[in-house]
Amino acid sequence: MSEKKIIIYQVMPRWFGGEAGKFNDFTEKALHEIAALGITHVWYTGIIAHATPAAFPEIVKGSAGSPYAVADYYDVAASLASKPEVRMSEFEALLRRTRQAGMQVIIDFVPNHVARAYHSEEKPYGVRDFGDGDDPTKQFSPENDFYYLTDDFVPPAGTQRYTEQPARATGNDCFTAHPSANDWYDTVKLNYGVDVQHGCATHFSPIPGVWKKMRDVLLFWAAKDIDGFRCDMAEMVSSAFWNWVVPQVKAVNPDIIFIAEIYNPDAYRNYLSDGKFDYLYDKVGLYDTLRGVICCGQPSSAITRCWQCVEGIGRNMLHFLENHDEQRIASRFFAGDAHKALPAMLVSAAMNQGAVMIYAGQEVGETADDAAGSENGRTSIFDYTNVPTLQQWRNGGRFDGGRLHPAQKQLRSDYSTLLNVVRQSDAIAQGAFYDLMWANAGRPFMERCYLFLRHTTHEILLFVSYFDAPEAELRIHIPAHALDTMGLPRGKSRLLTPLLHHTTPVELSVDSEITLTVKDFAYEIFRLSEK
Repeated sequence: MSEKKIIIYQVMPRWFGGEAGKFNDFTEKALHEIAALGITHVWYTGIIAHATPAAFPEIVKGSAGSPYAVADYYDVAASLASKPEVRMSEFEALLRRTRQAGMQVIIDFVPNHVARAYHSEEKPYGVRDFGDGDDPTKQFSPENDFYYLTDDFVPPAGTQRYTEQPARATGNDCFTAHPSANDWYDTVKLNYGVDVQHGCATHFSPIPGVWKKMRDVLLFWAAKDIDGFRCDMAEMVSSAFWNWVVPQVKAVNPDIIFIAEIYNPDAYRNYLSDGKFDYLYDKVGLYDTLRGVICCGQPSSAITRCWQCVEGIGRNMLHFLENHDEQRIASRFFAGDAHKALPAMLVSAAMNQGAVMIYAGQEVGETADDAAGSENGRTSIFDYTNVPTLQQWRNGGRFDGGRLHPAQKQLRSDYSTLLNVVRQSDAIAQGAFYDLMWANAGRPFMERCYLFLRHTTHEILLFVSYFDAPEAELRIHIPAHALDTMGLPRGKSRLLTPLLHHTTPVELSVDSEITLTVKDFAYEIFRLSEK
């Protein structure tokens, strides 16, 4: 676990350079500007070779295919290379450029399913393809890589150019030969020795073949000095596998991080035990709550419940307000205004010691309204598309924001200021947390504010987020218990210096009271010091 705050920039190379983005679009200048946002890690999404419509469009989603329908675990997508015949070399050069810019690299690991037409041309000598040697007459066998059905496969489009006899179970645990358009029909579920159709009985001895094949995939990429894996739908794979495989990978690289996409809070601690994962998605907790506060008038006091639910494991949570699955904040389906997200971004980035992530385009207010294939406020991951606001920032490869509107430039500057303060603060990376909502309950406007402290022995920070537009006067109280907890003597006036905006310091009275005038989704970090 890093002692510094991890700040992740998720980006799909497919659209970073336009509708046909390449590895080489991430120039030294581009990566320098990404790092300047305060980023420590880049999650290059959709790197691994995946199914495309070229051969069988009826089993591929969109015009480009899903990056989560992996077609060859040992290769990168040829479409991302300027010269496809040296695509791996181009990706390795991207790794070097990213590190030279002072950042580390995360890629996807997709363990639950593969593309229906999976076939590895680039696998190392001695490695067998998934399904090679399976007995398709058995619906389940611990020796099979796939689950088999009795009927022939029929894709949602109904065409039969692609044949699969017998059908195999679809990736989202769909055990029918006729998956719907809403199923993950472009993928086939892998068999980790769990008889899903018969009470999920486990067959883990001897070690299933899929376990060994997936270990070899992880070790292959770890040998290329990948710094972390974002593990797709990790909870759809038995925790026993993770308990077995992660220590083997970390034996090769102890610093490599594992991030679990997971949506079941009841399973959080199990996926952290024995060091299986370093970080877990905090979607159903903090993300959903912050969205409710921004969009639905949910009281900000609900945020308190978020940290209480993960108390003791807060340092292991990954926070975000956007990713490839979620709607863009600036879209009409979410906040409709990127500025409204900044108070929530402050909470997301600074509430605990865990990692935080932004999605490329978030920092310039992308709405996902004008890009091909994008709908309902989401940038399409299935199509050759682009992110218009990101292209305005790229400005023909200059990466200077030359085509951004003034409000977009200000938004990017606001993100940069916030994330760099977060990155550089020991109190945020390692300090203790103190929720101030209980001490200010019932005061005017408190149901539209969230207040907390982060502190170490040498740094004390006060965080204020205001989730509303009308001007309000906040009277904030820091209780004696908080002063005692932080080792501060009572009855002294102190100075609060703002770190995010160029405003004058504010006095904390001898009664530990501060009065602030806020408006228009204000947010601030104050450093507490003696007068």
